[in-house]
Amino acid sequence: MTASGSGGEGLAVTLRQQRPMPLDLAFDCAPGEVVALFGPSGSGKTTTLRAIAGLHRPEHGRIRCGSELWLDVEQGVEVPPHRRAVGMVFQDYALFPHMTVLGNVLAAMGHRPRREREMRARELLALVHLEEHAGRRPGGLSGGQRQRVAVARALAHDPAALLLDEPFAAVDRAMRVGLYGELESLRRSVRAPIVLVTHDFDEVARLADRIVLLERGRLVVQGPVTEITNRMDLTHFGMQYDPGSLLDARIEAHDVERQLTRLVFDGGVLWAPLLDAPADLRLRIRIAAREVSLARRAPEEISLHNVLSATVSTITPAADPALVLVGLQTGGARLLAQVTRDAVSRLAIAPGTPLFALIKSVAVLRPGSGLHT
Repeated sequence: MTASGSGGEGLAVTLRQQRPMPLDLAFDCAPGEVVALFGPSGSGKTTTLRAIAGLHRPEHGRIRCGSELWLDVEQGVEVPPHRRAVGMVFQDYALFPHMTVLGNVLAAMGHRPRREREMRARELLALVHLEEHAGRRPGGLSGGQRQRVAVARALAHDPAALLLDEPFAAVDRAMRVGLYGELESLRRSVRAPIVLVTHDFDEVARLADRIVLLERGRLVVQGPVTEITNRMDLTHFGMQYDPGSLLDARIEAHDVERQLTRLVFDGGVLWAPLLDAPADLRLRIRIAAREVSLARRAPEEISLHNVLSATVSTITPAADPALVLVGLQTGGARLLAQVTRDAVSRLAIAPGTPLFALIKSVAVLRPGSGLHT
């Protein structure tokens, strides 16, 4: 029987154990939010997901989803997996090969009337753009299509929480890009908290609102992705495989004649190559530190479209001893530039120095795509 929780919305997780592997963490995930569990193999990501789903019982812990208490070890509360309103997507799809696409989704709907179940199943297939494949079997679908069936099935019983365990690991990079877009569209239609387990930092940068960074079962740090991933003290976790900045932006306007799109963010305005996307769309962009040049004075008559006023906040050694990483504050946003030690000396750069950050429009990228925004 589901025990009554303390109220509130979203998912709240606290787990502690020593065996079979150490685990000590706590995090929340709000409705409609994507929280990524990120860390090396053996850090406890999948174990945490299994505990939320009721497939693993920790030595100590408490899990609440909305007003329902799913687990409280100290109080003796443990709701079984089939009574937890969880939708789970695995990397290997876990579809029934003998059933059609529609049948796989229907199988997850329990004991609703057949007509009601079929109507809802077709709505979900339309949501993941597979309505035309309802009568096909999984073996005749591409990897990306099979994963979209798995997502539709996970949503079939209107879950209170959606858990994604390495959902894109079984498809190639090109197919992942399309699935990223599918998930971005899907989350606008789903108000459940979404917990994403991944080894791929591109997925974190592209999809997550917040990140929970784990190492050997221990919570290292958690917070907004755009803040945590810009920290230069986390390089050994793969957070800065190529140092750069993550920024949340909004499409303000398109200039078709100049083939440019104007983006606004907390630090001002950025120009990018023309986007095939509607105005007001919110998106995340990434600017590699090596693509940011610095100047003491605002340059004139140059080909670069983006010139931002900034102030130096930090100077940190880079992996290459000839280079340094310069942290910049521009408005409410933080940028990262990678320049030579000689440049720091010639420009007399120090914390507090006012500068101009120069960025090519073609350097404005969407994480995970390898393509311009």
